[in-house]
This record gives sequence, structure tokens and C-alpha cells, in this order.
Amino acid sequence: MKILANDGISKSGLDALEKGGFEVITVKVAQNQLENYINEHNIDAILVRSATQVRQELIEACPSLKLIGRGGVGLDNIDVDYAEDNGLLVINTPEASSSSVAELVFAHLFGMVRFLHSSNREMPLEGDTRFNALKKAYSQGTELRGKTIGIIGFGRIGQEVAKIAIGIGMHVLATDDDVKSAPITLEFFNGQKAVFTIETIDKLELLKEADFITLHIPDQEDYIITESEIDTMKDGVGIINTSRGGVLHEVDLVKAIERGKVQFAGLDVFETEPTPAVQLLMNPEISLTPHIGAATKEAQDRIGLELAKQIITLLRN
Repeated sequence: MKILANDGISKSGLDALEKGGFEVITVKVAQNQLENYINEHNIDAILVRSATQVRQELIEACPSLKLIGRGGVGLDNIDVDYAEDNGLLVINTPEASSSSVAELVFAHLFGMVRFLHSSNREMPLEGDTRFNALKKAYSQGTELRGKTIGIIGFGRIGQEVAKIAIGIGMHVLATDDDVKSAPITLEFFNGQKAVFTIETIDKLELLKEADFITLHIPDQEDYIITESEIDTMKDGVGIINTSRGGVLHEVDLVKAIERGKVQFAGLDVFETEPTPAVQLLMNPEISLTPHIGAATKEAQDRIGLELAKQIITLLRN
């Protein structure tokens, strides 16, 4: 059987699939060439991340496909219902990248509360001539310990964020339409464990109480955070979005930063990927990463191995 890993796969995943008797093709095929390539090479399964779209038209035109695999949590780039209605298997790896995304949330948070995003720009340019002035400018940072973090979306990633927040002494608030409470287990280096139960609360209450707000929700039909939600937040709030572009109204965010309502934001996802709006890219109060939440070596290894395990089980058996 042939597998096209169109958005790549880790070496560990590749090795596991080849050991399981599959031929894995890692060539990157352009979206408009996928139909021809799949049919010409009689591809049995296609593996994607967020870049490649597997829509109804492609599925319909490629009768050899038996399985679609998504390396990651979301499935919004795949027409899942149509695929399953037509007998295809659709798999993903919902747990593999949770820790990586959660750590990126705090990379943004730590960087912003201590002005690292600005300092790392200014020091190479003026660190030798304006050292004392820069020291004064960046000496008004704050600690995360003792502050309140509001987590919107309390699934696997949201719960991983809670673990880190609890570990550094933050107060955790969470809201989720489906999750009413969740046990948060902290596992320590010496084998000890501590369990904390987080009860979710109303979204409006969270918006009013949180010092920092982080989004961990799937693709939505409409914005979750707009000007009206921002207006209910504390003055000087920080907002992090590592979930999906289009859940946070970017124009409203920039306006809120400009009027001082929002102190800073950290964005890993954007409405107009792969060409984020210039007003975001040039805003000095926004910490930016190019959609790398799940892109750690460890996460990619876990994703590749989990995909391989599922494929071997489903297609070989």
C-alpha cells in the first residue's frame, strides 16, 4: 500500500510505516496537482497537516483513497463527513502536540510580560549606545505568579495550559461549553503527583476576571473575541491565540491595543495565513510566531508514531 505524506512525517513515523510494509512517499505535491498525483500513483492514504486541503472534490475524484490522516488536532482542512460517508477512514493525533502548544502559550506570555519581544529587537540596534535608557524602558515587567489566566476551551491543550499555570503559581479559570470540570494531574520528576480539579465557569465571568486570556478552541463560524468581549475584560489584559485564525477579531484587537485596553497579544495563528495582515506584523505590542504551536521535535515524533500505529492497525487488519 502507498501512503503520500504530503505535509511531511517524522523519521520515526516513516520508519514505523515502512517496517509495517507500507511504501511512504514524502514528495510535496502542490494542491492543484494532488488529484492527478494520487490517481497516477494509486495512493491508498494521504497524510496532511494544516497546509494541504482534502475537500469533497478531491475525495470524489480519487477512488483509490482509503484513509486520510491529519497530523494534529483540528480537522477543519478535511471534509470529514463526506469522507466517512463514502467509506474512508479519517484519523488524527489529538494528544500528540498538546504539550508543545501549551509551552508556546507561555513562551509568548513570559516574553511579553518581560518585554523580550521588544528588547530582542532593540538591543542589537541600540544596546551599546542606549543601554541605560533601554534598561529603564524594560524594567517595568510583571510576574505571572499570582496572576489569573483565563482559558477559553478546556480540552486537551487547554488542560495542558492549566498544568503549566498551576505549576508556576497562577490562578486558573476555564470555560468550555462541553467540559464542566477536569482533573489536572501534575507529574513531578521524582514520581510524585498532585491532582487539581478545575470547574469551568461562564465565559463572561472569565473575561471579567482574567489578567491573561488564551484561546484553545476549534474553527468557528464566527468570532469568539470581538470588541464587545474585549470591552468586558480588565484594562491591560494580555491575549494569546494559538488555536485558529478567525476566532479572534484582529482589527478589534489592534484597536484595543492602540487605545490601551489590551496591553499585548501573542499570536501564532492568523485570519489570512500565510499572509498575515501588516498591521499585526508591524505592531510592537504583538508577539508573533508563524503557526508553530505543534512544531517541536518531540511533538512531531509523537504525531508520526501515532499516525503509523493507527494506519497499521486500520489498514493491515
